[in-house]
Amino acid sequence: QMPLAESGGGSVPTGASLRLSCASYGLSFPSYVVGWFRQAPGKEREGVSCISGSGSSTDYVDSVKGRFTISRDNAKNVVTLQMDNLKPEDTAVYYCAAGWGPRPGICAHDNGRYVFWGQGTQVTVSS
Repeated sequence: QMPLAESGGGSVPTGASLRLSCASYGLSFPSYVVGWFRQAPGKEREGVSCISGSGSSTDYVDSVKGRFTISRDNAKNVVTLQMDNLKPEDTAVYYCAAGWGPRPGICAHDNGRYVFWGQGTQVTVSS
Protein backbone atom coordinates (compact mmCIF):
# COMPACT_ATOMS: atom_id res chain seq x y z
CA GLN A 1 0.00 0.00 0.00
CA MET A 2 3.03 2.28 0.46
CA PRO A 3 5.82 0.95 -1.74
CA LEU A 4 9.13 2.80 -1.66
CA ALA A 5 12.07 2.73 -4.05
CA GLU A 6 15.56 4.14 -3.52
CA SER A 7 17.87 5.32 -6.26
CA GLY A 8 21.02 7.37 -6.71
CA GLY A 9 23.68 5.21 -5.12
CA GLY A 10 27.05 4.58 -6.68
CA SER A 11 30.80 4.37 -6.19
CA VAL A 12 32.60 7.68 -5.66
CA PRO A 13 35.89 8.96 -4.23
CA THR A 14 36.29 10.64 -0.87
CA GLY A 15 34.94 14.18 -0.94
CA ALA A 16 32.43 13.55 -3.71
CA SER A 17 28.67 14.03 -3.56
CA LEU A 18 25.70 11.80 -4.20
CA ARG A 19 22.00 12.48 -4.15
CA LEU A 20 19.73 9.66 -3.06
CA SER A 21 16.04 9.63 -3.83
CA CYS A 22 13.21 7.77 -2.16
CA ALA A 23 10.14 7.59 -4.36
CA SER A 24 6.74 6.54 -3.10
CA TYR A 25 3.95 5.09 -5.17
CA GLY A 26 1.33 5.16 -2.40
CA LEU A 27 -1.47 7.64 -1.85
CA SER A 28 -0.71 8.68 1.75
CA PHE A 29 2.94 9.67 1.40
CA PRO A 30 2.58 13.18 2.95
CA SER A 31 1.23 11.64 6.17
CA TYR A 32 4.42 9.75 6.98
CA VAL A 33 7.77 10.47 8.49
CA VAL A 34 10.47 9.25 6.13
CA GLY A 35 13.78 8.05 7.47
CA TRP A 36 17.05 7.14 5.83
CA PHE A 37 19.03 4.25 7.28
CA ARG A 38 22.28 2.60 6.36
CA GLN A 39 23.88 -0.72 7.03
CA ALA A 40 27.51 -1.57 6.40
CA PRO A 41 28.78 -5.17 6.23
CA GLY A 42 29.10 -6.64 9.70
CA LYS A 43 27.49 -3.64 11.38
CA GLU A 44 24.05 -2.89 12.74
CA ARG A 45 21.59 -0.75 10.84
CA GLU A 46 21.96 2.92 11.70
CA GLY A 47 19.45 5.73 11.46
CA VAL A 48 20.98 8.52 9.37
CA SER A 49 18.30 11.15 8.90
CA CYS A 50 14.57 11.70 8.96
CA ILE A 51 11.99 14.23 7.90
CA SER A 52 8.45 14.81 9.12
CA GLY A 53 5.44 14.58 6.86
CA SER A 54 5.27 18.33 6.32
CA GLY A 55 9.03 18.66 6.01
CA SER A 56 9.23 21.06 8.95
CA SER A 57 11.15 18.72 11.24
CA THR A 58 14.44 17.05 10.35
CA ASP A 59 17.12 15.23 12.27
CA TYR A 60 20.55 13.74 11.58
CA VAL A 61 23.01 11.44 13.21
CA ASP A 62 26.02 13.42 14.45
CA SER A 63 28.42 11.87 11.97
CA VAL A 64 26.61 13.38 8.97
CA LYS A 65 25.59 16.77 10.32
CA GLY A 66 26.77 19.54 8.05
CA ARG A 67 27.34 17.11 5.19
CA PHE A 68 23.93 15.54 4.50
CA THR A 69 20.66 17.34 3.84
CA ILE A 70 17.25 15.73 3.74
CA SER A 71 14.28 17.26 1.96
CA ARG A 72 10.96 16.23 0.51
CA ASP A 73 8.61 17.20 -2.27
CA ASN A 74 5.21 15.81 -1.42
CA ALA A 75 3.76 16.88 -4.76
CA LYS A 76 6.20 14.48 -6.41
CA ASN A 77 6.15 11.87 -3.61
CA VAL A 78 9.93 12.05 -3.30
CA VAL A 79 12.33 12.40 -0.38
CA THR A 80 15.90 13.34 -1.20
CA LEU A 81 19.10 12.84 0.76
CA GLN A 82 21.84 15.11 -0.53
CA MET A 83 25.19 13.74 0.61
CA ASP A 84 28.22 16.01 0.33
CA ASN A 85 31.85 15.53 1.34
CA LEU A 86 31.45 11.79 1.45
CA LYS A 87 33.83 9.71 3.53
CA PRO A 88 34.75 6.02 3.41
CA GLU A 89 32.82 5.53 6.65
CA ASP A 90 29.65 6.44 4.76
CA THR A 91 29.94 3.25 2.71
CA ALA A 92 26.80 1.19 3.25
CA VAL A 93 23.52 0.12 1.77
CA TYR A 94 21.09 2.99 2.26
CA TYR A 95 17.41 2.35 2.86
CA CYS A 96 14.46 4.66 3.11
CA ALA A 97 11.44 3.87 5.22
CA ALA A 98 8.09 5.45 6.05
CA GLY A 99 6.41 5.51 9.42
CA TRP A 100 6.09 7.67 12.52
CA GLY A 101 8.33 9.71 14.75
CA PRO A 102 8.30 9.90 18.55
CA ARG A 103 5.38 12.34 18.55
CA PRO A 104 3.21 14.02 15.93
CA GLY A 105 4.95 16.59 13.81
CA ILE A 106 8.54 15.63 14.64
CA CYS A 107 11.06 12.98 13.80
CA ALA A 108 14.27 11.74 15.36
CA HIS A 109 17.00 9.88 13.52
CA ASP A 110 17.18 7.17 16.19
CA ASN A 111 13.58 7.05 17.42
CA GLY A 112 10.76 6.04 15.15
CA ARG A 113 8.51 3.24 14.09
CA TYR A 114 8.77 2.35 10.42
CA VAL A 115 6.48 -0.04 8.63
CA PHE A 116 7.27 0.51 4.94
CA TRP A 117 10.75 -0.09 3.59
CA GLY A 118 12.54 0.17 0.28
CA GLN A 119 15.00 -2.36 -1.08
CA GLY A 120 18.12 -0.24 -0.60
CA THR A 121 20.79 1.36 -2.76
CA GLN A 122 24.53 0.83 -2.44
CA VAL A 123 26.84 3.74 -1.63
CA THR A 124 30.57 3.08 -1.83
CA VAL A 125 33.15 5.75 -0.99
CA SER A 126 36.75 4.94 -1.81
CA SER A 127 39.77 6.42 -0.08
